[in-house]
Amino acid sequence: MTARQADVVLVGGGVMSATLGMMFRQLDPSLDIVMVERLDHVAHESTDGWNNAGTGHAGYCELNYTPETEDGSIQIDRALNINAAFEISLQFWSYLVEQGILPEPTKFINPTPHQSFVWGDDNVAYLRKRHELLSKHHLFKEMRFTDEPETLKEWMPLIMQNRDPMQAVAATRVDHGSDVDFGALTRNMVKWLDTQPNFDLLLSHSVKRLAKRDNGRWKVRLRDESTGETKKIEAGFVFIGAGGAALPLLQKSEIDEARGYGGFPVSGQWLVCQNPEVIKKHYSKVYGKAPIGAPPMSVPHLDTRIINGEPALLFGPFAGFTTKFLKQGSIMDLFSSVKGGNIVPMMQVGKSNMDLTRYLIKEAFQSHEDRMEALRNFFTDAKAENWHLREAGQRVQIIKKSADGRGKLEFGTEIVAAKDGSLAALLGASPGASTAVGAMINVIERCFPERIKSQEWQARMRELVPSYGQSLVEDAELLNQVRSRTLSTLQLDKLRPREA
Repeated sequence: MTARQADVVLVGGGVMSATLGMMFRQLDPSLDIVMVERLDHVAHESTDGWNNAGTGHAGYCELNYTPETEDGSIQIDRALNINAAFEISLQFWSYLVEQGILPEPTKFINPTPHQSFVWGDDNVAYLRKRHELLSKHHLFKEMRFTDEPETLKEWMPLIMQNRDPMQAVAATRVDHGSDVDFGALTRNMVKWLDTQPNFDLLLSHSVKRLAKRDNGRWKVRLRDESTGETKKIEAGFVFIGAGGAALPLLQKSEIDEARGYGGFPVSGQWLVCQNPEVIKKHYSKVYGKAPIGAPPMSVPHLDTRIINGEPALLFGPFAGFTTKFLKQGSIMDLFSSVKGGNIVPMMQVGKSNMDLTRYLIKEAFQSHEDRMEALRNFFTDAKAENWHLREAGQRVQIIKKSADGRGKLEFGTEIVAAKDGSLAALLGASPGASTAVGAMINVIERCFPERIKSQEWQARMRELVPSYGQSLVEDAELLNQVRSRTLSTLQLDKLRPREA
């Protein structure tokens, strides 16, 4: 069987692979690229609009990005870095809109204020301190704080409706937050790529084997799920951006850098309201504080969403215990991922995270009324008949060896790359899709070090991302320049009339 020759194979049809494919096409249109997707259409697992929060994660409202330490101080470095990373994504999307590659922005991104909301004296004190620290930095200078009931009623009327007036409450707000339909974004990028020369999209194809040839190229064996036919591709570079399936695929590669990695799968569910009378009373993403022992993906939030052009309110997510790595995966995924190189870290993590496991199992067995009670912490007048349960996506948190040789559970994302730069994979979950552009720049820098240093690629990168090679965390003037452009281009400076 003759193998099809390619420069790049992208495994997975989600936002990561689509972003990397788009960047390669802009940097060097001559590259021959093949995208391989297991399902019959792209952006159907983690990237699908219903399978993620759709929050343009910028650290504005997510309190888990600014943890409070035992001595009472608040760490803001992660929020700063995530905010800067999201600004990189906004720059790239702005470029694609300006070039006519992406459609009118409201087809995939909409202005949605980002708010944090807390109750109780200790939480109010924490939020006030958090605001004081963040608002001093140029990335967060537009953030506002209030504990005034009348202002809170303006910011979040649904949440303040019939709330106990004696309860201490407070909120912060950034108007230029966003709701992102990552499914629509990805489908539009892949749709454009599929019109370009030297690009093939193979739907309903599964990767069955990854093997490194003596000539340094990768041999990728595929199965056509619609016909059962086996196909082969040889490529100089392979990127694994397959969401929860990235870990088992990385293990198939048998690169040294993959040893020791394991995964802890977590499922999710949303309470969804599509009653227009309720939806029109809430226009923001409102994040609270996570319950003790909950994973970061379970931070409760009440969100305005626009998915496939249709408005909705989502509350959750409610986590659950699962052994699947994908929503449409197998219950054997977790067990088959256990290898000689990762069994010790996985056992250590399992032993030291029993509270998390019990929490997930408890969440999975909640009744509808249990979930409604959680919602009523935010929206006291919520009626059960207006809300229904919907499955969200699967996430696989990273398990890796710690410095002492034991295991630790990571809740971020991580790029694992072969030392020769011929293969890379993205593992983990939050903040995920929001920082896809920065993550894929990292892949290019690590795996194509000579080409990215070339004058041609450096110039092109600065066209795609004007802040490339500079720090938005440190340079206030640069941040003001790029933010002014992206907010205007992506129409994030245009709130709905009733909120203006």
